[in-house]
Amino acid sequence: MTAPMTLQDYLALTGPGPDASFAYGSAPSQYVELFLPPGVGPFPCVVLVHGGCWTAQYGGITQMRSMAGALIAQGIAVWNVEYRRHDEEGGGYPGTYLDVTMAIERLRDEPRIDLQRIVAVGHSAGGHLAQWAASRHKLPPSSPAWVPDPVRIPTVISLGGLADLRDQAALIRSSCERETVQLAGLPSAGRPDVFADTSPAEMLPAGIHTVLIHGELDIVSPPSVAEAYARRARAAGDTAEVIVLPGAGHYDEVAAGAPCWPLVNGPILRALGLQ
Repeated sequence: MTAPMTLQDYLALTGPGPDASFAYGSAPSQYVELFLPPGVGPFPCVVLVHGGCWTAQYGGITQMRSMAGALIAQGIAVWNVEYRRHDEEGGGYPGTYLDVTMAIERLRDEPRIDLQRIVAVGHSAGGHLAQWAASRHKLPPSSPAWVPDPVRIPTVISLGGLADLRDQAALIRSSCERETVQLAGLPSAGRPDVFADTSPAEMLPAGIHTVLIHGELDIVSPPSVAEAYARRARAAGDTAEVIVLPGAGHYDEVAAGAPCWPLVNGPILRALGLQ
């Protein structure tokens, strides 16, 4: 059996360059990459949200190009999202969430993408943000990231995600050296529960289907994290499924050349009605 990918293996991942890049703000990290398959469209689309422990230290958007290359070869457009991390000016709460919102709402301006066939796929910290993005319609109007009619994402696929900021606080601290305040902000009189608008687990039920994919040997976000979230989602009335990748770690999940790729690719195709 092939050994799980290491962090260095992950950092070396890359893929084809994008067909276009669009800024949605003035900060260096406020942009998206568009990858298009051959043809005229409109195409089904995968929104990719990279991980990296919510920090600029580990990059992320370039590594997601590995998946993008495999997806465009199957006739799928890719919207690869960059965003301000907690250690970038304006990042954290609410900046990171505002960025994800603006990046996804920018899809409305792209005629080559079919807004009725979208799935969000996020890795690690990006799993949290992808799950949050699919739940944005649950935000109250008082939230800085609220929009009246958000782009709807009926299925979200979380790859080694860390999406329960309250119950997984200790794991996030040990795996990523991140504290809740860096991800969810400080409580205030008007916002006493900082998880209510930042943690997808607190936004259930969201009326979405969640696919939680974790490597069997993932020590950053082990399969038990997926099982716990799935139980919580089902108890709230949503649907959720867990897929464990045999022999895989935390980074194999985003490598299109990894042995486990078919187990990641299949749910993406099903979510888009292509399988």
